[in-house]
Amino acid sequence: MSHHIKIQPSGREYDVEDGLTVLKAAIDAGIKLPYGCQNGACGACKGKVVAGEIDHGAAPMGTLPQDQRDQGMALFCCAKPLTDLTIEAKVITAGKDIEIKTMACRVQQIERLADDVISLRLKLPMNERLQFLAGQYIEVLLKDGQRRAFSLANAPYDDEYLQLHLRLIPGGLLTEHVFNHMQERDILRIEGPHGSFFLREDTAKPIILLVGGTGFAPIKSLIEYAIHSKIKRPMQLYWGARNRAGLYLPALPQQWAADHAQISYVPVLSEPADDDAWQGRTGLVHQAVLDDHADLSGYQVYACGAPAMIEAARRDFVARGLPEDEFYADSFTFGAPEANQ
Repeated sequence: MSHHIKIQPSGREYDVEDGLTVLKAAIDAGIKLPYGCQNGACGACKGKVVAGEIDHGAAPMGTLPQDQRDQGMALFCCAKPLTDLTIEAKVITAGKDIEIKTMACRVQQIERLADDVISLRLKLPMNERLQFLAGQYIEVLLKDGQRRAFSLANAPYDDEYLQLHLRLIPGGLLTEHVFNHMQERDILRIEGPHGSFFLREDTAKPIILLVGGTGFAPIKSLIEYAIHSKIKRPMQLYWGARNRAGLYLPALPQQWAADHAQISYVPVLSEPADDDAWQGRTGLVHQAVLDDHADLSGYQVYACGAPAMIEAARRDFVARGLPEDEFYADSFTFGAPEANQ
C-alpha cells in the first residue's frame, strides 16, 4: 500500500510505499527536500504535517521535542506516513538552496581506473550526509590553506560514500600525493557542495552531454540521477579522450545505452594508438556533435572538460543554433580555485 504526499507551497506530489520515510521516497521520486544526516540527528529535514497522520519512527526527542510534535512538526527522514499527507517543506531547486558544509572524511577505497586516473571513495562521518545536486563539486582543504576542487561522480541518492575521479597532474600538489602516498583510512577535510553545473528539469528538451577525460565524473552523477529519477528525456553522451585508456570506465556508458532507450553513447578518440585497434569515431569530440547535428536549436548541452574544449564547443554550438543560455559547462582548469588537480 502507498500513501500520497502533497508538498506546500511548491505543489509537488509523490507517493510513499510502505516502509519508506517521507524523505527517502521524495529522494527516490527526484524531489529534493533538505536533509543533512538521514537519521534524525541534525534536524535539517524538519517540516510540518499540515494534514494526515505519521509515525515519527526513531526521531530523537532532542531534535524533535514533544511540543513540536504536538504542533505538527516532523523529521521527514524518520517519519513514515500512516495516511495520505499534506506537508509544508522547502523544495530545493538550485545549488544556493543547499547548506555548504565542512567535514572530515575517511578514505574508504582507492581504485586505479587507468594509469593516470584514480577513483577515490570517501566515507562521511557516522551521522552526516552531504546533500548535493548531480553535477556539483566539493573542495578538498589542504593543510596550507589551499583548495582543490573535484566533481562528485556519485549520484545524490547514492550518498553513503562520496566518489571522486582524479587524474594525475605532474607536480599537482594533491594528485601527486594521492597517487604516490595516500593510504586507505587517511583523513581528508572537504567543503561543499559547490557549483551551478546541475540538470535543469523545467524543460523536456533533449540533452547532449559533452565530456573530455575525467569530465566524465559529474556527467556520471547526472546520468545516474536521471535514470534513478525516471527522467525520459533523450540523452546523447559524447565522451572524448586521447586514446582508449582515457575512456577509463568504458563498460558503464555502454550499459546505460543498452538498458535505457533514451540514452545513446558515442566515444571519440583524438589520437588512438596503434595497439588501441580503434574502429570508432576519431577527432575532436565536439566536432563529432557537429557532424551529427545540423541544428542544435532544440537542445540543452552539458559540457565538462578542459577549457579549450568548452570554449570551442560553446562557440561552435551557438553558431549551429544552440541558445546561449542552454549551454551549461564545468571547465576543468588547473591551479585556479576550480582546479581539479
